[in-house]
Amino acid sequence: MIRRTFIALVTTTAIAAPAWADNHMGKDIVDTANEAGSFSTLLAAAEAAGLAETLKGEGPFTVFAPTDEAFAALPEGTVESLLEPENKDKLAAILSYHVLPGAVMSGDLSDGMMAATVEGEEVEISLGDQVKVDGATVTQADIEASNGVIHVIDSVLMPDSAK
Repeated sequence: MIRRTFIALVTTTAIAAPAWADNHMGKDIVDTANEAGSFSTLLAAAEAAGLAETLKGEGPFTVFAPTDEAFAALPEGTVESLLEPENKDKLAAILSYHVLPGAVMSGDLSDGMMAATVEGEEVEISLGDQVKVDGATVTQADIEASNGVIHVIDSVLMPDSAK
């Protein structure tokens, strides 16, 4: 009897622990991304562009968040150049191209969907073996935050205005 109770307790704890660890509902998008540990370049860029406070705001927002590896894959010197004060507007345009107004969960997406970004241009969603946003693969979807949702992507999106 004690053994069965112990097994049930351990099983319940093992099942509940990941759910608790993934609960970001008390944290905004910036705090959730910061806690994840793989978005330091994105967060530094958002700060440099003056967008960090906006992403901490009421929202809701949907952020297609490139990882640090995605930024590292850009041509050498690109990130450093974008972080320079004279490129603040270009950086803000690139980052706001990664943001949709409203909370868009993966279940809300459809193949061929065109979604208007905060930057003003649209991103194209394609569904298949993998979900893609303008060619970037969504590697993790539906990370909820108190003011929206994050979808992790494997590359940095570039609006036409920044190309």
